[in-house]
Parts: sequence; C-alpha cells; structure tokens
Amino acid sequence: MKPFATITVIGKDKTGVVARVTSYLFERKANIEALEEQVTRGQFSMTIQVSWRPHQLNADAVRAGLDQIAKALGMEIKIRFTEPHRRQRMAILVTRESHCLEGLLAAVTSGRLKIEPPIILSNRRDLEPIARTGGVPFLFVPWEDRAKAEERALKLLDDRAIDFIVLARFMKILSPNFVWRYKNKIINIHPSLLPSFPGPQAYRQAYEQGVKIIGVTSHFVTMRLDEGPIIAQGSFSVRPGWTLKDIIAAGQRLEARVLIKAVKLYLTERLDVYWGIVKQV
Repeated sequence: MKPFATITVIGKDKTGVVARVTSYLFERKANIEALEEQVTRGQFSMTIQVSWRPHQLNADAVRAGLDQIAKALGMEIKIRFTEPHRRQRMAILVTRESHCLEGLLAAVTSGRLKIEPPIILSNRRDLEPIARTGGVPFLFVPWEDRAKAEERALKLLDDRAIDFIVLARFMKILSPNFVWRYKNKIINIHPSLLPSFPGPQAYRQAYEQGVKIIGVTSHFVTMRLDEGPIIAQGSFSVRPGWTLKDIIAAGQRLEARVLIKAVKLYLTERLDVYWGIVKQV
C-alpha cells in the first residue's frame, strides 16, 4: 500500500516557494497527487497531497528536509503522514450543546465509526462530565483571545497527531489560519439546508419565515462561513402548530444523525472536493 502525506506551507508570501518545495519532494521520489495554493492579504498558504511507491519513503529524511526549507524560507511547513491500515484519529470540538457529541461517542462505542478513541476539545467545561463518563480525554482551551486559543488548540491537536476534526456544535468561528492547516479535514454541522439560512440563528429564521421543510447540513469548513462543500443533508416536515422549541428539538435529533453520516462518508476515503463540490469517487 502506498504511503500518503499531507503537507501544509504557511507564511508571508514570497517568490519561489512552490518550486522550492515541489522540487525537493521530487528529489525524495514523491508523487504529487494534488496541490492547492492561495495568497490572502500577503499570507501564502499551500496544501500538497503526496504519495510514494512502496518502500521508497524515508519519513525522517523527508521531515528533516522540509524543516530545513521552512527555516530557509522563514515559513511554517508541516507534514502529516497517513500510516497504512491505521485508523483515523478524530478530535471533536464542542461548546455547550451535547446532542451531537453524545451521538458521535455512541457511534464510536458501537463500532459504527471505526476510528481510534477520539479526544474532545472545548472552549467551555460544560460537557466535561460526558467525556469523563465515556473515558474520553477532555481538553479545555479558553477562547477569549482567538489567536492565542487557536495556537494552543493547534499545538494540542498536532501533539496527538489528529487526522481530522468534527465541529459538534462548536460555537466559535475558526480563522483561515486554523482552517488551512486542516483543509477538507474539518467537518461541521449546520442547522439548515444550506445555502439557506447561514449563521447562528438558522432555526429561528426558518420558523419566522414559515418554512414547511427544515433540514440540516454537514459540510467541510472553509474560510467562508457556512459556505463549505456539502457532504450530507437531511430534512423533516414542520407539523401544524409546532413552536420554535419543537423545531429545535427535531432539528437537534437530525443533526446528530447527519453528522455521523458525514463522518462515515469521510472515513470511506471516497470523497473528493472538485471546484467546491463534494463528490464520491
């Protein structure tokens, strides 16, 4: 089985970065499967998916070489290897609502989600008892200062070699600096059938507009809020006389199911994002 890796390059924009990194990877017998780069307000970001033929990868040498290039360019270059046959490592980010977290943990325990034991990271301590009951590590990161919080969170995720992230009603907006490091590896659940009703008050907007069919959307997180590529959706009909509270209760039950479905699809490794659209391959 071919070994794979994801490389992220982030730093102040300058000429020659793409050529420098890709030339080095060619020297190390790597095959570039995909490459995407962009510049936002002078900040250069690049993600590269690479693979090697069996027995051609020297992981320590590749990592050391990329470290040298990073120092020479004054940029951050990180590589995450995908170990053959190893189950994925998932981090669940939460705030206060428990329904999606409980659904994910139940799916892991039952074997419906075949991953290594997850970790939970939160900007509040409200859900720590759930983690304790399930024997799942709980990491608390205060989020008053987003830059400092994200720096600490990224360090914790990196130390634990996390492969992908699930936002289980995590009520903080992640910066492009965070998102780019896990491009197409952050899965969110939103309480509407996107692109309708983006933002934090989706159920209330749907209720006030008299919508008769309401749904939820699981999508990859991008720099544009609630506009990432859609992975899975679900819907339910609003019954006559339902209050906003009834709609929220029905929506929350659906959120957990759709989020689990999206994670299962992600774990099949049959998802590809092409021009902003998720396709199964």
